[in-house]
Amino acid sequence: MKKIVLFISVLYLCQIRAQIDPVKYPTFTSIDEALNSEKTVYSISFRQKGLFNLPPQISRLQSLFFLNIMGNKLEKMDQEIFTLTELEILNVNENSIRYIPDEIGNLKKLSTFSMNLNGLTSINPNIAKLQNLKAVHFDANNLNVFPEALMEIPALEEINLQGNQISIIADRLYRIKNLKFLNLSENQINDLGNLSFPKNLKYLELQQNAIVKLPENLFKAQNLEFLNASSNHITEISPEIKGLKNIVSMNLAHNHLTDLPSEIAQLKKLKTLILTGNPIEKTKIERLKNLMPETQIYF
Repeated sequence: MKKIVLFISVLYLCQIRAQIDPVKYPTFTSIDEALNSEKTVYSISFRQKGLFNLPPQISRLQSLFFLNIMGNKLEKMDQEIFTLTELEILNVNENSIRYIPDEIGNLKKLSTFSMNLNGLTSINPNIAKLQNLKAVHFDANNLNVFPEALMEIPALEEINLQGNQISIIADRLYRIKNLKFLNLSENQINDLGNLSFPKNLKYLELQQNAIVKLPENLFKAQNLEFLNASSNHITEISPEIKGLKNIVSMNLAHNHLTDLPSEIAQLKKLKTLILTGNPIEKTKIERLKNLMPETQIYF
């Protein structure tokens, strides 16, 4: 799993770099080169440099908006980071950091914060001070509770928490009003209660948990387009599934389903329905195919 997360984190970094104009904002890879530059330094990468600590001189680069310290040997976030108050993108993936200092609240302009593949057991509540955050990536850490501080940042559009040990999610998720993408796959969730989801949510990944039942409130997420709840312990689907009016793709593979409600036929935009690995009789699959001729059903 960690290899998959590593691939995703590298791909994500490439996407971010593609957004930065390399001519206008060249990415420096050495502190001396950056300090000696005649131009203002906006972007620096110390990726896979074997660093145990950041060079303290980095605090002199007060115009930095992009900092990549991915793939080093850091065991803590050096205080110099928190003097870089112009930072918008911070990548700390693949280190050995176990906590986020209180000073994280200094980075008011931060919009993307990535700490995949570290040793975090909790998220500092001061992250709630980062009201400009749009995307957070905390995949493959040691979190066992959904970070409640994230629920205080309504501007968030993307949350990635894949591959942790999360089993508890407070019912305040709906407060992240702009959330569009939520990845909770490969955790230890078995009971979502009747969790309420943000109205703008489009992508929801719940695969590889231990979920027995999808919450009724999920079916009120009328903007949801992609749902992956495969590899869980789901035994039935509520007729209220008809509320997912904009759903395009639904993956329910490898659960314990023996049938689906006829109301699923009301999902006129559903193009792909994956049911492989469920104990559904072929006659019931044929009935679904007749009810949903425009949907590609895999079983």
